Order: sequence, then C-alpha cells, then structure tokens
Amino acid sequence: MIAETVPTTTSAPVPLMAVDHLSATYRTSTGLLPAVRDVSFELHGGEVLALVGESAAGKTTVAQAMLGLLTLADVTGDVRYRGRSLHAMTPEELRHVRGEEIAMIFQNALASLTPTIEVGEQLAEVYRAHRGMDKESARASALQVLATVLPDPEQVAHAYPYQLSGGMAQRVLFAMATALHPSVIIADEPTSSLDPAVRVETLERLESLRDAGAGVLLITHDFGVVARLADRVAVMYAGAIVETGDVRTIFRQPRHPYTFGLLQSLPSIARRGRLVPMRGQPPDLATLGEECPFLPRCTKAISVCRIEPAPPLAPTDTGGEGHEAACFNPISIDRSSLDESG
Repeated sequence: MIAETVPTTTSAPVPLMAVDHLSATYRTSTGLLPAVRDVSFELHGGEVLALVGESAAGKTTVAQAMLGLLTLADVTGDVRYRGRSLHAMTPEELRHVRGEEIAMIFQNALASLTPTIEVGEQLAEVYRAHRGMDKESARASALQVLATVLPDPEQVAHAYPYQLSGGMAQRVLFAMATALHPSVIIADEPTSSLDPAVRVETLERLESLRDAGAGVLLITHDFGVVARLADRVAVMYAGAIVETGDVRTIFRQPRHPYTFGLLQSLPSIARRGRLVPMRGQPPDLATLGEECPFLPRCTKAISVCRIEPAPPLAPTDTGGEGHEAACFNPISIDRSSLDESG
C-alpha cells in the first residue's frame, strides 16, 4: 500500500511590525497638508528596512505617526506590532510597548534629552518606569549601560545634556533607546552631523542589533548608509512610497524615475566624480493634485501620466523579491551597465 503524500504548506513569517494604509494630515490655517499618504510596509526581525527620500518626503512623520506621537495631525490606517494594533491600545498599553518593545532614536540627540535633568537620572528613569526598579538599582543599571558606549560613565551620568558633545549625546541616546533590548528600533537619521568615527560606531551598533534579531527601521537620505546597512528599501516622495525592493535590486535596477534620479546624483568612480543633479524641487504638499506628484520633475512622463491619477505600487520586470514601483513608464536601464561604460 502506498502512503498518500500530504502536501506541506509554508506560511510567511509574521512581521514584527505591519503598517497598513497609514496617512497623516495636518490641518493648517491655509488648508489640509497631507504629510503621509497611504503608506504600507512590513518590518521583520533580523532585517534593516531603509526609508529613504529627500527632506520633507514624509519619512520622520511616518515614524511619529506609527508610534502615536503626532498630536497635531489626523492619522488614519493601522500599525500592528506582533499582530496587535498600536492605535487600538490604551495609553498605558502603548506607553509600555513604546518604551520597552519599540524604541526610537531621534534625529537631534541633544534636543531629544531634557536639558535640566542630569543624563544619569534620565537614563535611570527608563528602568524605574519599565522595570519598577528603586532609585539606587536604576542608577546602577544606568551606569552599566553607559559604560557600554562611553569610557567614563560616572562623569557623563552627572553631566547635563548641554555639557555633552554631539557624539556623546548620540551615544547616550543610543544607550537609552536600547537599554531594555527592544525588538524594534526606529533610527531617524542616526548618523547625521556626526564625525566619521562616531558614524561608523553607530552603524556597527545598529548592525549588531539587527544580527541579534531586532528589526531596524532606518530613516535616512544617505545612500551610503543604505548600501552598508539595509536589507530592503522603501523610497518615499511627497508623502508616499513610490518604489520598494531589496537593496541590491534598488541600486542596480531602479524602476521609478525618482529613485533613478537620486542614485544618479551620487558620486561615482566610473563617472569620474561627475554628478547628475535631479531637476526641480519637491512639490508643495498643500497643492497636490491627483496625478503623479513627480510629474513636473520627470523626464519619462507620457500622456497617461498627465491625464490619469497617480499609479499604485505594482510589481516590476526585474524579478527582484518584492520589487514594486508606482510608475506608468518605468526606467528600463540597468545602472551597473552605466557604471561599467563610464
């Protein structure tokens, strides 16, 4: 008798975080300002997802909307952490998750620390609030975590933020964000305005967190950081994601003209250092129409781009895993062939 073979099915891994149709709109004196428009993505453990784009593309607003930090905007959509909706949590539940399971490293380290409270006390408060430690135990834990990022933790613990350099403040903020070993790290421009040594150190720490199984959402406009750290990339323009895919495919075979333009504006040895600037400026979000917001700057626009609403993300022809672009007339050039030809 031949045993019947039962087909096996494999289910996709459950993401640490899932962002579904997230939008954030500010109400201003001159009307509505759609800062984030229908953004969706997933973040898995052990990976770095880079959210890239020019300034004012909506990257930081996405992070703040995810964590419920936007008090002056109307936020719609849903954000789930391990299957639980953050937006459906009570304030107490959200405070616990936001401080212990999900941590954010803000862009300006010095501005993120309270100027009138000693650094050690601010770090100790993390342990008191989320671990229920007494003052003495919390202080000892704060010194231990500071010792992992700075050579003289006692001196730094007694300092006020204004007494720290930018690099020292960045290390303190990193220690504060990772003290409780969160599963998700949101790093907003973590290397901006840092000297090369602190920059490399910060990237190495993010890599170690990723390797330990954490999911890292990296917000940046620096493609050098993206090339080193990211596993997947989501490109934002005018508050929306216009292209997404694995980092190798995005760098070699970008399909959206905006992504292509960003990459072409980077220095290249093959092009002997010549830069190819992208023409135009980002649009005014308050006056966006239904058409593709990149239309005024696009060199690939065709008739349908001018008469139809902006296209949604759709699979591309590259074969890259999860590679999608929102474009009627995508780029068909392989960038590696451009570099080889000079």
